[in-house]
Amino acid sequence: MFTGIVTDIGTIRQVEGGGDLRVTIATAYDTATVDLGASISCSGVCLTVVDKGGDADGDHWFAVDVSAETIRRTADQWREGRALNLERALKLGDELGGHIVTGHVDGVATVVALAAEGDSRRIGFALPPALAPFVAPKGSVTVDGVSLTVNTVEDHPEATHFAVNVIPHTQAATTLGALAAGDTVNIEIDVLARYLQRMEQYSVRPR
Repeated sequence: MFTGIVTDIGTIRQVEGGGDLRVTIATAYDTATVDLGASISCSGVCLTVVDKGGDADGDHWFAVDVSAETIRRTADQWREGRALNLERALKLGDELGGHIVTGHVDGVATVVALAAEGDSRRIGFALPPALAPFVAPKGSVTVDGVSLTVNTVEDHPEATHFAVNVIPHTQAATTLGALAAGDTVNIEIDVLARYLQRMEQYSVRPR
């Protein structure tokens, strides 16, 4: 479980494999404090640490295995040099600064609009139709692992668009400040919306 509060921007150092990938990520985390088997959110994707290393000069890294299924369902981010938003798993007693995030990506959205609003940046995304019912104004959404508040939602014939405002701190502390039109991002809907979807499906089942 995560909160959507990014604590490091890592960089993919190496990608190995064909169908499934072994991805090595450079990080500022002290990997001596990261256990093998620990979960780390990598731009919103919960992955398991399978190897790690570091030295006295701070050259820390960890490795994760990314399945072909995960690659198919997530944004185009599994390539060397790509920056990733990192968050370590929530510990009991930690502050829940964002909202409850599982690290299970629901779909991929595309950046369709960018505009300055004061020092902030308004970013608009086009959502897959299946996710449109679960994103609401003033609700929570996770974009590339970042907990954000939805400002507006607009339904169009071809797609549903939603927009968020990204403050200067978030622009600097995450990869969202570097987004450009046409980029793809990982989307996780609010976990409460998932349960509401399941309840709705169950309530209309034939009995």
